[in-house]
Amino acid sequence: MDHTTSYEPPKDLPLKRVKANIVQSIRAHGAEELQRASTQLGHHFLYSNLGATQTKQDVLDTIAADFTFPAHFGKNFDALYDCLTDPIYKSGQQAGFILVLEHIPVTSKFDKETREQLLDIFRDAADYWHDRKIPFRCFYSFSVARTAGDAGVGKDGQELEGFDEPMPTDKLVDVSPLALRMSSPFNAGYWLAAS
Repeated sequence: MDHTTSYEPPKDLPLKRVKANIVQSIRAHGAEELQRASTQLGHHFLYSNLGATQTKQDVLDTIAADFTFPAHFGKNFDALYDCLTDPIYKSGQQAGFILVLEHIPVTSKFDKETREQLLDIFRDAADYWHDRKIPFRCFYSFSVARTAGDAGVGKDGQELEGFDEPMPTDKLVDVSPLALRMSSPFNAGYWLAAS
């Protein structure tokens, strides 16, 4: 008599190789994949496409609308942190969060320092939720880099005022829109030193 049983491994959990509380470039993950993962994990999924934004106020307005923040949202970085943390925690048990911020602007009015401040808010929120043992993963991408010829031109063909941040597109290995969307200034594989 054969008493062996067939073993079926548990289904592969999504994002098992991604820390539970992190803010990172979207890289190999797509927004749809992350949304499916949030459904499978039972987590909240929040998505904001910032592609049409140019300034800090534009970014905050878009995030507030996309994440359905309350009307009293103060539209500054401190208020953003507050909306991502305490009121949600006080509203009851939370399973976890997956957030996607696509196309964070790369403009003179939303410069590198301001981009880092924005991401720091989400890092601080990830720490807040880590302390409460609740997963909080935030994925982001930057706007598609413009070529040297259109660096100061907006979507409508109008010249952008004050555009002074150079775009190092001559250092990109792959300049396809997908590669640019998925790349990060911290992803050294996409950047080459000049020979």
